[in-house]
Amino acid sequence: MDTMKVEMTEQNGSTFHQTTAARPVAAAGEVLVRIAASGVNPLDTKIRAGNAAHAAHPLPAILGIDLAGVVEAVGGEVSGFNPGDEVYGMTGGVGGIQGSLAEYSAVDARLLALKPSTLSMREAASLPLVFITAWEGLVDRAKVKRGQKVLVLGGAGGVGNMVVQIATSFDADVYAVDGPQKADYIRSIGATAIDRLEDVNEYVSRYTQGHGFDVVYDTLGGTGLDTAFNAVARFGHVVSSLGWGTHSLAPLSFKAATYSGVFTLLPLLTGEGRAHHGDILREATRLAEAGKLVPRLDPRRFDMTNVAAAHRLIETRQANGKLVIDIG
Repeated sequence: MDTMKVEMTEQNGSTFHQTTAARPVAAAGEVLVRIAASGVNPLDTKIRAGNAAHAAHPLPAILGIDLAGVVEAVGGEVSGFNPGDEVYGMTGGVGGIQGSLAEYSAVDARLLALKPSTLSMREAASLPLVFITAWEGLVDRAKVKRGQKVLVLGGAGGVGNMVVQIATSFDADVYAVDGPQKADYIRSIGATAIDRLEDVNEYVSRYTQGHGFDVVYDTLGGTGLDTAFNAVARFGHVVSSLGWGTHSLAPLSFKAATYSGVFTLLPLLTGEGRAHHGDILREATRLAEAGKLVPRLDPRRFDMTNVAAAHRLIETRQANGKLVIDIG
């Protein structure tokens, strides 16, 4: 077959419509993937709405940043993948690169890793963006270590629960701030749950004797980053995946603490550092197969006929875990 089914978004704010497009061919350095599942991220909804200039994905376009599927063909200069391999990755949907709401995609092989044998295609498709974002901040930037006290703001969210599980795998002492209705889930993945309504000074006193946390990962942005600056210990490290806006650095500076921002899209947008994304996903595969990484999926099912319904759940904050579109 020379064509494939795709879900197109024509303009900002428009719904999806199914059409056909030319089936891509794997060029040198690429792998042709028959897509089984497409992960849905809040960023996808922002791109569709026209509220993500930083993602630079001109419409009309095929959205979808994350995928899981089966290798259909391998282009030249590619090693490590063969037809029939089950793979996953954060492979497009930004920067003018075809997304995963399609039956096939020719993707840069450096962005892929073998899918964890313990996870379904749906579970694997839920991981790439959130896991890579968590790993880059916690491991690459903050250099998390055994025994450190790690605080995660928004600990039950998509990136947040990945941070919790990665930190736990490093034998850190992990604390997670979120709504009280999410406390049981936070405890189930190995962290101490903290009610988001509790004053930061109170829980810093209770859990660190007033010293602060060695690493604070902010997944919320806005006032969340100010909370992180107040919660971090002297010589500690703050990481944020949404560190936009204007903030006073005084609380951070007076503790001689450091700050790192995470912008996970850079390798897709610039081409620089793509191989590291594949390396990070191989760490995800290792943790998942060791039973140390469990995706949190919303149980509702979607396919290419009702992608817009999945987007609405995210836009109205009704998703209970990651949403995934079944493709094939």
